[in-house]
Amino acid sequence: MKKGRVTLLLVFVLLVLAGAGYTLNHLYKKEQAPEARYGVEAPRIADIIKKSVSSGTIGPRKEILIKPQISGIVDALFVEAGDTVTAGAVLARVRVVPDMAALASAQSRVERSRISLENSRRDFERQKSLLASGVVSQQDFQQSETAYLQAQEEKLASEDNLRIVKEGAASRAGEASNTMITSTVDGMVLDVPVEVGNQVIQANTFNEGTTISSVADMTDLIFRGQIDESEIENLRVGIPLILSIGAMPGKKFDATLEYISPKGVPDNGAVQFEIRAAVTLAEGDFIRAGFSANADVVLDQRKQVLALSEALVQYEGPKPFVEVQVGPQQFERRDVELGLSDGLTVEVLSGIVATDSLKRWNQPIFD
Repeated sequence: MKKGRVTLLLVFVLLVLAGAGYTLNHLYKKEQAPEARYGVEAPRIADIIKKSVSSGTIGPRKEILIKPQISGIVDALFVEAGDTVTAGAVLARVRVVPDMAALASAQSRVERSRISLENSRRDFERQKSLLASGVVSQQDFQQSETAYLQAQEEKLASEDNLRIVKEGAASRAGEASNTMITSTVDGMVLDVPVEVGNQVIQANTFNEGTTISSVADMTDLIFRGQIDESEIENLRVGIPLILSIGAMPGKKFDATLEYISPKGVPDNGAVQFEIRAAVTLAEGDFIRAGFSANADVVLDQRKQVLALSEALVQYEGPKPFVEVQVGPQQFERRDVELGLSDGLTVEVLSGIVATDSLKRWNQPIFD
């Protein structure tokens, strides 16, 4: 019994000694821990630009689709994508595949006009002979002469119509021919979506027709992008944009906002508005159509104002404040009024001056 009490007493003493040792060791380490010091940073005079980024693409302002005026088979192509052309330049030639009903009708018209011309010629020669004999009047002769000339014209017209049906061109059209597909504008050929042997359909009221090629002026480019509804009211036509193109790293292009859509479109829970900006190209610059680009849109800016890093600002509820150095490692709270922020730097309207040193509260330095 005695031995048991002695054992318990020894255990208790050991526990007390261990606790005391732990406490002394903790206090010793605490006394030896390095004391934190804080660096300081002064406000500065800076430009603050608040920007928004709009993603989109760059392309020509107008891309003209060249379509044939007749249906047929592509017989030859004279250009390829990347070629520069002028208005009137021949892009392709189409071989006509005549409609059999239209061909039969045209051939019948030619035959009827031939018969009519022959009859008018005989009547004209007869009236001419009778006029010389004094049997008919000048008026009667002129009527037969007019009918003869009209029959000649109808013969030529019917032959032209037959050739148009068969070949797509009239004999009296000179260089003009619907089979020769020409560009309607100056520019660069962006695409030739057909090949020799493809069938094409003419453009008309009921059909858009087959595109032979697309041509655009690549010196007149436009950026098309989207911007969030929360920032749309800060925009106005004429403000500058800075374009960055993923395929052309390191290069920046200037642009000028020229259109803001009056109607937004829902997109992933937010409403987006279309914007368009004219791209300014320097001499020698070339941007390919369809490049994706990001536009830095300048929403607001301040020039040469007192500013400080956002990292120096603390908040008590909605109220901002900073800690101003009043002595070595001694700081006092100073309420500040802030203005425009770009996310990293913020404008200071009141509360501090340029000569103040501010505590870097989130960057302690240990000895």
